[in-house]
Amino acid sequence: MNIVKYLVMDVDGTLTDGKIYMGEHGEICKAFDVKDGCGIHELAIPNGIKPVIITGRISDIVSRRCQELEIELVYQGVKDKLKKLKSTISDLSQVAYIGDDINDLPCMMEVKKNGGVVGCPQDSVKEILNISDFVSSYKGGNGAVREFIEWILY
Repeated sequence: MNIVKYLVMDVDGTLTDGKIYMGEHGEICKAFDVKDGCGIHELAIPNGIKPVIITGRISDIVSRRCQELEIELVYQGVKDKLKKLKSTISDLSQVAYIGDDINDLPCMMEVKKNGGVVGCPQDSVKEILNISDFVSSYKGGNGAVREFIEWILY
């Protein structure tokens, strides 16, 4: 495995359980696993791995969570994740990407093709499960990201 310098993460279904709770004024809440947060903030960052969020949705909740975890590279409302990934990181061999659904597939295939590593939560769609180097024993939003970080580091 190449040296991982970037941990690129999807949000819904990866850092969360994928459920979107909506009220009359929009999104009400998202649930994040504290173990994932600790893995990002206390394991990845101190070991020189820069966390990156690329997500299709826009959420103030995600912005607040990223501020808590000191994630500086946060891209929300992204329609073309692969284009954003390539414009953010020049050497994809240094990327570990974790996602769960078909909108992550182009990024994951490109990362893998360039020598990076790809992982996913246990409850990902079959297309993602089939190409992943690492499949977590946890579902999205339940520690899958933490387990991926530990796999990368140890």
